[in-house]
This record gives sequence, structure tokens and C-alpha cells, in this order.
Amino acid sequence: MTSDAPPSRKGGHNQATQRPMSRRSASRNPPAAFDVEAARAAFPLIAKRPDLAYLDNAATTQKPSAVLDATRNHYETRNANVHRAAHGLSDAATAAFEAARQRVAQRINAASATEVVWTRGTTEGINLVAQSYADAVLREGDAVLVTEMEHHSNIVPWQIVCARRGAELRAARVTPEGCLDIEDFKAKLDGARIAAFCHVSNALGTVNAVRELTGLAKRAGATTVVDGAQAIPHYPVDVQELGCDFYAFSGHKAYGPTGIGALYGREALLEAMPPWQAGGEMIEEVRLEATTYAGLPFKFEAGTPNIAGAIGLAAAFDYLDGLDAEGLRRHEERLLAEATSGLLQIEGARVVGAARQKGPVLSFVIDGAHPQDIGTLLDQQGVAVRAGHHCAMPLMQRLGIGGTVRASFALYNSSADIERLVSAAHKAKTLL
Repeated sequence: MTSDAPPSRKGGHNQATQRPMSRRSASRNPPAAFDVEAARAAFPLIAKRPDLAYLDNAATTQKPSAVLDATRNHYETRNANVHRAAHGLSDAATAAFEAARQRVAQRINAASATEVVWTRGTTEGINLVAQSYADAVLREGDAVLVTEMEHHSNIVPWQIVCARRGAELRAARVTPEGCLDIEDFKAKLDGARIAAFCHVSNALGTVNAVRELTGLAKRAGATTVVDGAQAIPHYPVDVQELGCDFYAFSGHKAYGPTGIGALYGREALLEAMPPWQAGGEMIEEVRLEATTYAGLPFKFEAGTPNIAGAIGLAAAFDYLDGLDAEGLRRHEERLLAEATSGLLQIEGARVVGAARQKGPVLSFVIDGAHPQDIGTLLDQQGVAVRAGHHCAMPLMQRLGIGGTVRASFALYNSSADIERLVSAAHKAKTLL
């Protein structure tokens, strides 16, 4: 729970209408200098498993004690359903839950907390936009533009709505280096109503120029949807500066709980969108003849929400913002450089993805060895990575490969983890 919880207000959903806190007031303590050993100690699983080099952070991150404590404290001290109850325990839960929404709005610099919709994660956020916004605005002959580097979650929802509406799904090319072909993106914007693209590639680590892409899309009259799952744990995200219309992310990629995420949407767009799920919480009044819906953001939040998850996500952001951001950035860049240099010393090893700006994600292949076999041999040596197509099959097809081994780094990873990765990969190469 964030320390700036608003007072509880019985009988309504008004807490989310507050303005976000300023960035300066988000934390009462000044940022501490980054220290990887202190960071490792803050994560119970990491601290208890010195035998493990956990390098599967793009799939999910481990959770610091601050997050575990926040969720446990909620269940131990104020567990109740939120909104509209007539008792104090629910008031306390509602205040903490809406304070978490406020914290997320502050973290991404949304204009208002009403622009933050709780979801289960990035996938649900993109599906919400596809099934509510896109389904309402797309017409036969329109187009939705994605890129060849997208996660399946930013392809399949658009395929479904395009098929239903008679629209065309286009994909901007990716270069052999794993970069987005900007000229192809520009050319394919003609006639596109929606442009959807990732901030950071989950498979290659490529960082896209989101502000440039949203500017191009805006000039072409397209609404922008950004998959921010891999960006939110590593980079400051300012949705107003980026100029995007929608931005979706998951909590579990950013040291928060699983099953919680958020969708940012510009207020005017959210206001015009119809609900996409129906039930309790998202209504104002129900009559058998007709129903009126609650205001933003509640009309998109049917049913009992993941209250503890939202509180845990706010705690994760508090934890992240208490670190030295510049020191952390340099630390993750150093890990990527060390891993790249070490793996390239292995005969037959090749790094996949050579973008100039990359997040802490390293995909590689070794000639004559199947990625899954490498991943299994690394696991046997205490190195946890991911192997396969990484839910990015069109990208793998574009690059002419069946899959890669992916090592992805987080704040608690150390140079010792990289040394174990390189040593284990050397041994795997020898065995295979």
C-alpha cells in the first residue's frame, strides 16, 4: 500500500477521480544507492537459493519482501470487499485499493487515476481495447497495424476483431538485426485506424522509439496501443510524454504479484468505449428494462477485483522507486554486455537481435543444438532461462529460426550469475 492513501468514502467509487501524486511526493524516503547484494537480500527466493541463477525475468520476476509483506498485511488487517459496503473494514480495503490505483497513475504520469483500469495483465488490457474500442470503431476496409516482433497477445486479439469487422491486419517488417523498419511502418499506416506495438521486444530486447511511432500514427489518424510489459520494470514510463492512447502492462514483470496489471487509456477514449464485461461493480443502476453503467474506470471492472494484487503492485513500485534508477540502469546494461561478450566466445554461438538500444534481454542460438536442449542442460546446472519461440512465432519466422535460448536479467542478478550462464552454455555446447 502506498503511504499516501486517500480517506475512505462509503457508498461510491469516487476514490479514483483524484489526481495522481507528483513524482517528487511518491516516496517519503530519498532513493538509496543501488547495491546488488542488498537487492538480492530483499528477495526471499533469491536469498534462499544461492544455487540458482534465475535468468527468466522476462517471463516473470521474483518478489521482494516489501511486496510479500504488503499483500500479507492486507489479508491480515483489512481483508474485505471494496466499494459500497457499510462497515469500516471495507472502507479500509477500499482506501488501500484506490490508493494503489493512484500510485500506478503517478508512476506512469497519467493525467488522472480515472485513466487507469485494473486488469489481470497486459494480455487482458490489449483484449479490452480490441473487444471494446476496436470492435466499436473498425469498419470493413479499415486496417490494424502491428509489427512482426509482437508477442502473440498483441497479434491474436487484433486478428479476431479484424475478422469480425472485415478489417485488414497488417504487420510492419522487422530487419534481420531485429529492429523495426520505420519506413515500412510509415507506409503501412495508410488507412490504419489502430497501430499496436511493443515498447520493448520480449524476444529480442529491442527498444522501440515509442514517441516517434505514436507521432507517426497520430499524423496518419491512427489510435496507438502500446504493449509495455517488458518496459515497465526497466524504464521510466510517462504516457503523456510518449503520446500514446493506450498503454498496457503486467505487475508480475515488475516485481509485483501475478494476476494484476493495468491499462492506461486516454479519458476521452475510455468514456466513449462500451463495457466489455458485465456484472457487479461496473453498474450504476440495473433495471430489467435497461442498465446504466458506472463512471470511469469502474465500468470496465466487473466483479470482485484483485485487491491484494493491486496493493502488492503499488508496493512493488514503491520498492523500485526507492532504488537508484541510474545505477540500476547501468547495472542491467553491464549484465547484458557481460553476457553478450561471454556467449560470443563459444564456438557456434550467435546472439539474435542486434538493435542499438536493447533492454536486458539476450536471445542466442548455438549451431547444431536445439534451444530446448540447451535450456534443459542449463537448468541441470542451476541456470534458469527460457527456450522456444517466446510467444513470438511470426518474429522467429521472419528471422528464419525456430526459436532461441533467452536469458533475461533483473536488478538482483549479478556478474556471478552471468559467469554461471556462460560456463553452463560452454558445457552444454560440449555435451551436445
